Amino acid sequence: MRIDQYSFGKIVIERKIYTKDVIILPDRVFSPWWRKEGHLLRLEDLDEVLREKPEVLVIGTGYSGVMEVPQDLVQELAIEGIRVVVKKTPEAVGIFNILNIPKKAAALHLTC
Repeated sequence: MRIDQYSFGKIVIERKIYTKDVIILPDRVFSPWWRKEGHLLRLEDLDEVLREKPEVLVIGTGYSGVMEVPQDLVQELAIEGIRVVVKKTPEAVGIFNILNIPKKAAALHLTC
């Protein structure tokens, strides 16, 4: 999967436009992606990612970085063998696109 474009509240993935938060897996996109506590990411919010077991998960915390990603969540994912990169969504998109890893995933908050 490749992200074609991102701007506040909108992302284009493989020429398809999404206006709700997304989880990108190697072969599919889940949208809308809702989190139990909105701007606080929890492990249960990443069930689809955990089933896929990617090598790397790129988390986009929003245009301005409002979504919180607790350090204990990053550690739990590391225990599962998933390396995590946490950045504001504009930077996360760039990182996701340059990663040359077949089993990569992204969880992207598109606003805030």
